[in-house]
Amino acid sequence: MRELISGLLSILIMPLATLSGIICLAVGLSAAPVEEQTHQPTKLDQSSFESESPQKWFPSRFGENDTLGAINLLSPEKVLEAVRLVTSGKTYALGIPTGPNTPAYPGRSYRIITMASGNGSGEHWGTNQMSGMDDAIFSHMGIGSQLDGLGHVGIAAKYYNGTEARDFFGPAGIKKFSTHEIPPIVSRGVLLDLTTLTKEAFLDAGTQIGPAEIQFALRKQNLEIKKGDVVLLHTGWSSIAENEPERFMKGEPGLTVAGAKYLASKNVVAVGADTWGVEVIPFENPDRIFEVHQTLLAKNGVYILENMHTADLARDQVSEFLFVLGQPRFVGTVQVVVNPVAIR
Repeated sequence: MRELISGLLSILIMPLATLSGIICLAVGLSAAPVEEQTHQPTKLDQSSFESESPQKWFPSRFGENDTLGAINLLSPEKVLEAVRLVTSGKTYALGIPTGPNTPAYPGRSYRIITMASGNGSGEHWGTNQMSGMDDAIFSHMGIGSQLDGLGHVGIAAKYYNGTEARDFFGPAGIKKFSTHEIPPIVSRGVLLDLTTLTKEAFLDAGTQIGPAEIQFALRKQNLEIKKGDVVLLHTGWSSIAENEPERFMKGEPGLTVAGAKYLASKNVVAVGADTWGVEVIPFENPDRIFEVHQTLLAKNGVYILENMHTADLARDQVSEFLFVLGQPRFVGTVQVVVNPVAIR
């Protein structure tokens, strides 16, 4: 099965990399049994989240011409509500450092070239002896901490709001859903510490996070998810990224399709995690690849935040906070490297 998925991904990814050098689909590996969890969450009726719906998933509830998705749920009132959560002024960087050794799916890379006046010899100009440096980065946008835009993953070449790929794809950048068009995301952030599901420091790859697990964390932290929230999942998985990069990229704990549907039903703006793909890998069904991405992005217009640094928030037991994201406005990008900030 791993060979099958790798073959499919190579077909999907390589033409895009050849054309643009920056647009790649998120990737994953084969499915395997999920390890038994030690918690026993209250039984929850998940039928509405697990069933296969024959209903058409477009047009969007925000209108057939909408291109922003769940961003429409934000408002000045929501910003003011979130600002009131700030009591200490302490800030948390949610982005991880991104460099040539950052774990990334094969085919994605980061390279920087630095240039100095006089090639670093100390050459300068003018009576004020001005010298300086410049740099250039050659990198995929889907590396490190990243925001997945609505043009990232679709269903049978249809993307958010039923938009056909042929109507917005371009080798020099997409013509619709570019991440530079996303307004600033300033809202209430919620951190769900899923490590409370077990007695371990991190959840193992393949651990499924569905509605019951989300409800368990909400009850334990005395929280509720509100309209317009940004929900981050702390699994502890990122703690192995530096010392065990191959294991880190081979799988991950994460959302199930039912879990994604549940969060979307709560009217969230974005869902993120301290994992590279947010959804459970190995996949729930090895024949259904990145279905959580399809559920959040294409069907519901909910943005995805990958490789979020949640460890500091979890350490300080911060459950809700002011979430601030103003992404780089690179025109035509499917996804983009970001560093959101949490303020408590």
